[in-house]
Amino acid sequence: MPNPRPEQGPSSPREGERLQKVLAQAGFGSRRHCEELILAGRVQVNGRVVTELGTRVRPQDAIAVDGHTVVIEPKRYYLLYKPRGYLTSMQDPHYERLAASLVPAKERLYPVGRLDKESEGLLLFTNDGALTQRLIHPRYAHEKEYLVLVRGPLTEATFRRLEEGVPLFDEEGNQEAVVKARAERLARTWAWRGELAPPGAQWVRIILTEGRKRQIRRMLEAVGLHAERLIRLRMGILRLGALEPGQGRWLTTEEVRHLKESVGLAKPRPDEGGKRWAKSRSRWTGRPPRAKAPSARE
Repeated sequence: MPNPRPEQGPSSPREGERLQKVLAQAGFGSRRHCEELILAGRVQVNGRVVTELGTRVRPQDAIAVDGHTVVIEPKRYYLLYKPRGYLTSMQDPHYERLAASLVPAKERLYPVGRLDKESEGLLLFTNDGALTQRLIHPRYAHEKEYLVLVRGPLTEATFRRLEEGVPLFDEEGNQEAVVKARAERLARTWAWRGELAPPGAQWVRIILTEGRKRQIRRMLEAVGLHAERLIRLRMGILRLGALEPGQGRWLTTEEVRHLKESVGLAKPRPDEGGKRWAKSRSRWTGRPPRAKAPSARE
């Protein structure tokens, strides 16, 4: 029997991931910068200097930059119910209640997007930079669904303004952008986990496909409404489910796969064809159809 092929040198053209992508994910800068490192002869794979940009590497390959071993952490994905009063920021010397402190991970995981201090709900943490970029990029129209307790006059004209576009302005009064939201009034008898809307307030379901700083609160203020409570229920295919504030869970392998499919980082399986999750990326025009109210167990 012939001896097995020794695990030396880079992989064949069809095996593994591109070297510059692996280096970028390991924190060596942008892919372009990592390509420059390779072309300059500063990268070694299994002890051999590599200068070809098409080089692919496998998990078992030993990679070094300028003689220093590259440590590649496994990709991890944690779904947290961020409570009110916690900051999404990774560090703040003047504030102790950070959402990241609720994530039980040895690796440093980063939030995908953000929720402001007084908002709550679904917040995804990961060290997968490629997935993060696509989830927050408006090009992929990744839906984010919110439940908002509002005060103020709720009229059909109000909902039309939100759907047609509301201008947002910066602190200096310059127009920052015109943003849209899909909004729907929920029945007054509807309750969020047993909590009915108090007198003078109303639960509203809102869906965005982009995310600017305090976008929903600013949009509602622009149409004469005030958000008393804001809960993120869903991001793409991920749902808050039965989690309570401060609780979280690791994503399943299937959830990660479908999440990557939804932003084009993985191909759908032949038996699914991507149809199962098509609704999570659907675009809309005009007034949306009436949708089922979010479950009280969301």
